[in-house]
Amino acid sequence: MKEKQGNSEFKTKGNLGLDTDNLITFKIVAEKGSMAAAARELGLTANAVALRLRALEEEFGKALVARAGRVVRPTAAGHAVLQQLPGFLADLRNLRTAALGSEIAGELRIGAIATALTGLLPAILEASTKLYPHLRLHLVPGTSAELFTMATEGGIDAAAIVAPEFDLPKMLEFSLWRRETFVLMVPADEPRTSVFDILAASPLILYDREQWGGRLAAQWIENTGIAADIRFELDALDAIAVLVGRGLGVSVVPDWAGPRPEGSRVRVLPLPTAIPSRGIGLLYQRNAPRTHLAEVLDQVAGTVLKEQMLA
Repeated sequence: MKEKQGNSEFKTKGNLGLDTDNLITFKIVAEKGSMAAAARELGLTANAVALRLRALEEEFGKALVARAGRVVRPTAAGHAVLQQLPGFLADLRNLRTAALGSEIAGELRIGAIATALTGLLPAILEASTKLYPHLRLHLVPGTSAELFTMATEGGIDAAAIVAPEFDLPKMLEFSLWRRETFVLMVPADEPRTSVFDILAASPLILYDREQWGGRLAAQWIENTGIAADIRFELDALDAIAVLVGRGLGVSVVPDWAGPRPEGSRVRVLPLPTAIPSRGIGLLYQRNAPRTHLAEVLDQVAGTVLKEQMLA
């Protein structure tokens, strides 16, 4: 399956020819202090991260990071660049708004899974409303499978869903917004830190195997060889968090973009091996009557999510 990593708007280059993807990569490397950690955050290989950094350093003609073994720290030039990044991206956004804002109008029917509705779309919708006041959005909740069918059949114009694990028909486009690694969610007062020990000794609240993300979780659990004691199985991640917080079991779930239910007392542990992840992004038809509006929403999402990474 071809996943469109962003789009041409967000690879627009400034006066120096700067690629915003390279700037984002540099920022994450500086925050994480490690190429490998940044690669995991961005869903890239360590080599791809290094190539992006090298390209950025060649643009500036300065070393932006200093390496000591596996530890990476910004140089003085790197710190100077980091201080200017928020303003740089804001200027790009203002230029796009000036060029396109007055021309974007119409109604867009967009489906969304629950975690996208509460975790990703609020900020995206806030930005789109400010940038394009004549764009009207009609939101349709559903599961990834349901919304995929609706988008394919034309019942909705676009869908914020889990990335399909199969090849897409040529009529469809998928733009990746976020990649979420799976974690073990446990009660906040769980004293143990071994994921395998906890899974072997605790009731399991299973993320519904009928869901695309749930299949990834179930496959990872099966691969551990642990005979899990399944107590509940459901598809609502918020509800899973509540049940885990009440001490009713543990669960392998994607580390979704919040917010968590108020009062849920949980913490998450990274999985130790062969960590699965799910992509979240926008699915839409390539040549439909409102494809241009879906692409506008995708562009807004790209800007918002990159700014969140820089915040």
